[in-house]
Amino acid sequence: MDIASKIKQLITNKINTSHIEIIDESYKHKNHHKDTQGGHFKVLIISNDFDEISLINRHRLIYDILDKMIKVEIHALSIKALTESENNIN
Repeated sequence: MDIASKIKQLITNKINTSHIEIIDESYKHKNHHKDTQGGHFKVLIISNDFDEISLINRHRLIYDILDKMIKVEIHALSIKALTESENNIN
């Protein structure tokens, strides 16, 4: 299983999502000198599980879910976590 698929599986096992998108942007950092392993990823998660949860706590939730992957398989992570109604506004 590739890293993006693993990220998606871990998140969807813990959060009811109506949409999830994982974008691997590691290629943009080909010559990036880094002190850790892992790739660069963007995640877009649409879930009503985020209802009444602050933005910072949404991010903390995702980081907690992906904790064992951080600094091993994930070097950088950009998170956009919205409820369905927030997504319809944007």
